[in-house]
Amino acid sequence: MAERPDFGGAGSDSKAPIIIKRVTKGGEGHHGGAWKVAYADFVTAMMAFFLLLWLLNAVTEQQLNGVADYFTPIAASTRESGAGGMLGGQTVGEGASQSRTGATAAVVLPPPSIGSGGSEMTDPNQSSQNRDETAIQAAQEAKAQLQFEQVAQELKQTISGVPDLAPLANSLMVENTPEGIRIQIMDQDKVDMFSPGSANLFPKSKDLLMQVAKVIRKMPNKISITGHTDPSTAVDPSGYTNWELSSDRALATRRALLEGRMDDRQINKVTGVSDREPIDKGQIRSPRNRRVSIVLLRAENTKAEDFDRLPRFLEKSGGSQPSNAATGENLAPAATH
Repeated sequence: MAERPDFGGAGSDSKAPIIIKRVTKGGEGHHGGAWKVAYADFVTAMMAFFLLLWLLNAVTEQQLNGVADYFTPIAASTRESGAGGMLGGQTVGEGASQSRTGATAAVVLPPPSIGSGGSEMTDPNQSSQNRDETAIQAAQEAKAQLQFEQVAQELKQTISGVPDLAPLANSLMVENTPEGIRIQIMDQDKVDMFSPGSANLFPKSKDLLMQVAKVIRKMPNKISITGHTDPSTAVDPSGYTNWELSSDRALATRRALLEGRMDDRQINKVTGVSDREPIDKGQIRSPRNRRVSIVLLRAENTKAEDFDRLPRFLEKSGGSQPSNAATGENLAPAATH
C-alpha cells in the first residue's frame, strides 16, 4: 500500500499551501479607454478652432488692428542717455513706452468679411426696412392690378350698354403697362375715328370717348393723351404734317373727354407722336396704327391726397371678377359688319 506523500515538512499534520493567481487585463483591449483621451483632445481642438473663427468674425476692424498691434514684436530702445545703463536713465514705464517707438515688424490682418465690422454685415434695421419696402411695393402692385381689372370691366359694361357703339367695340383695347392703364382706340378696316387727313371726330367716335370719360373721371389718376398716325405719303403744300395731325387728334380727344364731364385738371399732358410708335410694326400702314392712347398714370404721377377717391370707385364698381382685358384683348365680342 502506497504512502501519502508529506508536503508539509517534518510534521505529519502540515497542510499543503494554497496559491491564488490573479490575472489583470491590460488597457489596450477592445473595451479599453485610451481612445477616449485622443477623441477628447480632438474635440477640444475643434472647439478652440471654431471659437477662434467666431471671435474673428465678431470683432471690428479696429479691434483686429488692436490685437495685431498687441502681438507686434517690439524692438529694444535705441535711445541713449548719460547713464548708459540698461534703462538709459528712464523709469520702467518710460522705458517701455520709449521702446515702442523703435522699429517694429508690421503685421497686417485682412478686414473681416463677416461680423459687426465687416462690409457684408446685414443691418437688422436695414433688413426690416427692405422687407417693409417689399411689402409696400407688393401692396401697390396688387392695388394697381385690381384698379386695372375694375376699369376694364367698367368700360366693357358701359360700352355694351350702348348698341350704337357696336361697330367700334373691337376698336377699344385696354392694357396694363408700367406707365399705367392704357386705353387705346384704334381705327379698323372701313371703321375710322377721324375724317381722313383731319382731326374731325365722327359722331360715333365722339360718343365712344364720352363713354370712356364716364369711367376714368371717377379715378384719382392723372391721364395722358397721345395721338398716333400712319406714315402717310401725302404732301400738304402748307407744311401740315403727321406731327400736327397727331397732335390735333389728341387735342380733339381731350375736348371729347371734357364733354363727357371729365375734369380738365385730371389731364396731365397731350402729345402727338406722328407715326413713330406703330402698334403693328409688321404692317406700318395698318389702320390699327391710326389710334389715340389714353393712359391712366400710376401713383408716382398722381398726388397722394387724390387717392381717397379710389375706395369710392371700387365700392361703386362692386368688386367684379377679372375680365379677359387683363391680357390686352378687346373688351367686347366682335361686332357684325
